[in-house]
Amino acid sequence: MQTGTRIKRGVRFLDTRLREVLMITRGLASPWHPILAHLIPMRRCNLSCAYCNEYDDVSKPVPLEDMFRRVDKLTKLGTSIITQSGGEPLLHPDLDKIIARVRHHGRLAGMITNGYLLTADRIRQLNRAGLDHLQISIDNAMPDEISMKSLKVLDQKLVLLAEHAEFQVNINSVLGSGVKNPEDALTVARRALELGFTSTVGVLHDGDGQLKPLNPHEQGIFEQVMTLGKRSYSRFNQFQHNIAQGKPNQWRCRSGARYLYICENGLVHWCSQQRGYPGIPLEDYTIEDFRREYNTEKPCAPLCTVSCSQQVSMLDNWRAPQLLKAPPILPAGHPENAASLVQLTGAGASRKE
Repeated sequence: MQTGTRIKRGVRFLDTRLREVLMITRGLASPWHPILAHLIPMRRCNLSCAYCNEYDDVSKPVPLEDMFRRVDKLTKLGTSIITQSGGEPLLHPDLDKIIARVRHHGRLAGMITNGYLLTADRIRQLNRAGLDHLQISIDNAMPDEISMKSLKVLDQKLVLLAEHAEFQVNINSVLGSGVKNPEDALTVARRALELGFTSTVGVLHDGDGQLKPLNPHEQGIFEQVMTLGKRSYSRFNQFQHNIAQGKPNQWRCRSGARYLYICENGLVHWCSQQRGYPGIPLEDYTIEDFRREYNTEKPCAPLCTVSCSQQVSMLDNWRAPQLLKAPPILPAGHPENAASLVQLTGAGASRKE
C-alpha cells in the first residue's frame, strides 16, 4: 500500500469511528429513528448463486432521482447508516452519486457487493464518493456449481482493495448447508486479516431467513473464525453463537423501525427475507408506521439469522416490550403470498447480511 493511501485510510478510519460512536450514543438516547437502512439500487446481478433469492437478471437500475428521493427521505427519518445492496449495486451507473448523496447528508455510507466489478479506478471512485464501509461475502476457496464467489476468483480484487481503498473493508465467510468445505471459512478469514481487513462469519439460513444449525465440525470452525475476528462485532455477540448451536434467540426485533429494507420498488420491508411486511412506500412512511413496527413482535425472530437486523435491535432490547402481534407469515409457496408478499426470485438462502 502506498504511504498516501495509508495516511488517508487512517484519517478516514478515525472519522468513521467517531461518527459510529455518535451513532450509538444517539441510538441509546432515543429509539425513534432508524439506525440502518438497506437500499436496493439494482435488483439485477452479474452472478446467479444457487442459494440466493435477492436477484434477477432483467431489472433496470432504479432511476437516480428516485434514489435521491429515497436517500433524502431516510435522512428526514433520521437514519444513521444507509447501505447499498442488491442484486449487485456496482451495476448501477450512478452508484457513486448515490453514495455521495448519503455522505452529503452526513450519514454513514455502506455497500455490500460480490466484488467482481472492482478495479483500481473503481475503488478510487468509491473513495472520492465518500464510502465508509464495504462488505464482500466469500463463499468458498474454489468456485463450484453453488457459488462463484470464491477466494481464488476474488483474491486479486482483495489485493486491489488493500492497496487502494480508504474505506473500511469487511470480508464475510459462510458456514452451513450447501457449503462443501467448511474449512474454507477459516481460509477466507485468515486471508482477510492478512490483508488488513476485518473478518466475520455468517451461518447459512433458509429462504425465509430461518435457522439451519451447524454440525459439530462446522461449529468448531465457526468458533475459530470468531476468535480470529477480534475486531468484529460478532465476537461479542451471543446471538451468532446460539445460531451456530441451533438455539433460538430471545430478542426484540425492531425491523420496520430501527432497521429498514427498501426494495427497488421503494417499499419498506422488515428485511430481505420477509419482503412484503409492511410493504409501505418509503415516501409515505411516517412515525406512526415506525412506532407500530417498533412495538410489533416478529414471529420469525427466535430462529432468524439476519444479523443486520439483530445488531441494530440490540440497542433497544432493554426497552419497551413488543405488545402488538404481526400478521401471520405464510410458508413459501402459499397461494396467498401472491397478494401479500413481494415474490422472491431464486431459491435457498441469502448470504448478504
